[in-house]
Amino acid sequence: MNAPALAASAHVTLGRSELRVTPICLGTMTFGEQVDAVTAHRILDRALELGVNFIDTAEMYSVPTRRETYGATESIIGQWLQARQGARRNIVLASKLAGPARGMDWVRGGKANVTPADFVQACDASLVRLKTDVIDLYQIHWPIRNTPLFGGIYFDPNKDADFTSIRAQLEALAGLIRAGKVRHVGVSNETPWGLSEFVRLAEQHGLPRIVSLQNPYSLVNRVVDNGLDEILHRSGVSLLGYSPLAFGVLTGKYDARGFEPDPQGGRIARFESMRKQRWGRPETLAAARKYNALAREHGMTPARLALAFCYGNWRVASTIIGVTTLEQLDENVAAWGTQLPRELLDAIDALRWAHRDPAQ
Repeated sequence: MNAPALAASAHVTLGRSELRVTPICLGTMTFGEQVDAVTAHRILDRALELGVNFIDTAEMYSVPTRRETYGATESIIGQWLQARQGARRNIVLASKLAGPARGMDWVRGGKANVTPADFVQACDASLVRLKTDVIDLYQIHWPIRNTPLFGGIYFDPNKDADFTSIRAQLEALAGLIRAGKVRHVGVSNETPWGLSEFVRLAEQHGLPRIVSLQNPYSLVNRVVDNGLDEILHRSGVSLLGYSPLAFGVLTGKYDARGFEPDPQGGRIARFESMRKQRWGRPETLAAARKYNALAREHGMTPARLALAFCYGNWRVASTIIGVTTLEQLDENVAAWGTQLPRELLDAIDALRWAHRDPAQ
């Protein structure tokens, strides 16, 4: 499929910053696990050809995260930047600082907190792996406090402990900006309260204002629509929606066989750890099958419907796509500009009313 290049007129501004990015962002968590370095470099080259100027990574990638591949994705991107003279000037590069280690003892020794000194160490290590002097958007990958995460839905105050305060986190990020290592900052997997606190404390104390929130957004996870969208809009923070295809569930690839283990299959079929996450829930697959059938009824592939829903949504500044092949990249970019008629959007909302957000 020949995908048309994204026009410069489609670029959006992240939050209250000068960062101008494409409405499609290339996510890279597969680089170093499902995608080898040679293929990753071809995907990066093709993304630039298609006009994509926004690349997102993280210190803990690739995924599923393992000790052996920690930092591998940043290193692959750094090798590409070193080999492609001038490429760095043409992209907005985003990375993320991992939150509390959550059982990953290879991340800061498995510490249950992230200190201001850890911010400096993590950023410096990312800069070395990425072979760059500055990260355009540096994000906190998940909250540095007690809060439900990655499929958890209930807050338990009994799990509160001593964590670096949000103000201290902002002060640490301010230090990275003053040092010229970071241009702008954002958060990821945040809650409404957390987003509000980051904005309030930044304004109250003259600290860097977050420009973006990177949270899941897809047909099977529209939790953002439950009030978080109002906070984003009124506070001038841009949503970077990740997993628009719900780890492949919204492509239709699992409709027939379900999540049967398959070492050659997609992420959920290939990795047991993925089947245990929200994307591998029976309820998620049941809802996805409905959306996928709806797409076919309207003469489009499930992936095109799922992507078009995100691309055309006023809430989403940039949609983060993850691919393992050039063909997938072309298909995802080609879905840009697809207009969903009102009756189809109404049908999508009706399915959400029936199934809610099974992958939240």
